[in-house]
Amino acid sequence: MSAAHECFAIVAPGLEALAVSELVNLGARVVGRETGGVSFSATSSQLYAANLHLRTVSRVIVRVARFRATAFWELEKQAKLVPWDAFVPPGGSVTLSVTSRKSKLYHQRGIAERLTEAVRQQVSGASGSDSDAAQLFLVRVDHDQVGISADSSGALLHQRGYRLDSGKAPLRETLAAAMLLGAGWDGTAPLLDPFSGSGTIPIEAAMLARRIPPGWRREFAFERWPGFDGDGWRRVKADAEERILPTAPAVIIGSDRDAGSIEAAQSNAARADVQGSVQFERRALSEVTPPAERGWLITNPPYGVRVGEADRLRDLYARLGQVLSRMPGWSAGILAADARLIGQTRLQLAEVWRGKNGGIPVRFMVSRRGVSG
Repeated sequence: MSAAHECFAIVAPGLEALAVSELVNLGARVVGRETGGVSFSATSSQLYAANLHLRTVSRVIVRVARFRATAFWELEKQAKLVPWDAFVPPGGSVTLSVTSRKSKLYHQRGIAERLTEAVRQQVSGASGSDSDAAQLFLVRVDHDQVGISADSSGALLHQRGYRLDSGKAPLRETLAAAMLLGAGWDGTAPLLDPFSGSGTIPIEAAMLARRIPPGWRREFAFERWPGFDGDGWRRVKADAEERILPTAPAVIIGSDRDAGSIEAAQSNAARADVQGSVQFERRALSEVTPPAERGWLITNPPYGVRVGEADRLRDLYARLGQVLSRMPGWSAGILAADARLIGQTRLQLAEVWRGKNGGIPVRFMVSRRGVSG
């Protein structure tokens, strides 16, 4: 397999700028950006590092082939030239995710069947499968142009491996990281989340503060590729391990009024091995007190998307604003779905990014009144 790869980092729409910054920090060469992702060029080691380190990205894929096909015979001919054996080991299995738009080849199942047969012909003992160990290929047919990409990640990258216990409305790990990075929080200032739920924001904060890679406890699809460079992967991990700090530089606190959520958060923190770097407390919002003169309050309060809920939450958001009024040295980052509710805080908030959480349109808003780190 070539040492240089044409890659694409898939992100939730709205997080592209954050992904660009992460990739640049890794030394990858960013070549383009579009809604939902970032194109970049990377060596094998940089591809491995991208999967290990990227906090806001959902999946990293490698471009494999691109060609024109308007009939199945053309697809079959071109498919024989695709280097399937660079990504599928002998006896391995594959699964294909096919989309077709404004193309003569519109039958997605038929496309998948032809491509799977091409893999079988090239790779000894290969078969189609939807198992977790199967190599995923993303196939996009658009205006008769066929693009084939190999997934290098495996399970989606938000699956860090620590969150088995979730609250009623769990925040995806990549969004929690996007809140922290979007605020510019670097782990050196105290952090407080008064609606911590199952602990995703504080746990992601502890991992960031201690420089623990988000993919530290999981496996990746690229480890099963025939050309996988085991020595290179070990060097990437060894370099990452050298940077991990034994403790977080500043206090990180998550609080919630629900005892079950606190128990779940503590269990998740233990699995992430950051239990000594984050504190979880059962506490109502009105009882929250700052642990220092300056810091960041970063949180994901209830949205109130059901009919009648927004009115009931007006007092909660007003109370959040009152809590922050007693914390003059503290900056705030709030993920919000309702402009009227966020207005109840009386804070001067600026939008950093917008996206969706659980299908709900949200905006991440920041008030920089204290520290910036």
